[in-house]
Amino acid sequence: MSFETWIAFTLAAAAMLAIPGPTILLVIGQSLGASRRNALPLVAGVALGDLSAMTLSLAGLGALLATSATAFSVLKWAGAAYLIWLGVRLWRAPVEAGAAAPLTGRRALRQAYVVTALNPKGIAFFVAFVPQFLNPALPFLPQAALLVATFVALGALNAAFYALLAGRVSGAVGRPAVRRWLNRAGGSVLVGAGLATTAMRRA
Repeated sequence: MSFETWIAFTLAAAAMLAIPGPTILLVIGQSLGASRRNALPLVAGVALGDLSAMTLSLAGLGALLATSATAFSVLKWAGAAYLIWLGVRLWRAPVEAGAAAPLTGRRALRQAYVVTALNPKGIAFFVAFVPQFLNPALPFLPQAALLVATFVALGALNAAFYALLAGRVSGAVGRPAVRRWLNRAGGSVLVGAGLATTAMRRA
């Protein structure tokens, strides 16, 4: 793989990751009012989720989802249900200071991982996106490993940026009315993303 091709992939992936999706909304929602230490499990969960989804995509899961209606439906409905559940929880989350304890590291990591990895749209995107940067004349494994590592690193940095940003502005949104609005806005987007996932069709 040429350096120019890698740079093109890096720029394209960074542009895609910069657009907040369900994963980033979860990270922001859990990072408001939390310390930097609380953001680390979320970032780790995003990185592991991207690693799992991209690796499975390149290993053939994406092709399976494109050809198997049952496999696609199972993953689609599982992902949709989880997004809706998280959205409802965020909508109903307490807004008074100290009303809700922050998630434990293990739960934060698990939620970020599942939302990131259990996303059929993301897997399908990887299958369509990544092969455009692979040179068929060169060995597959080194190229795939480089692209996976690049995307996972960019995804982790992007999640860390949003988590730290949310932590820094939490003082400005500490009022219960503002927190309630943010919780309901974020919860609505997560529920909407779950409902949109149920409408997805196989390519």
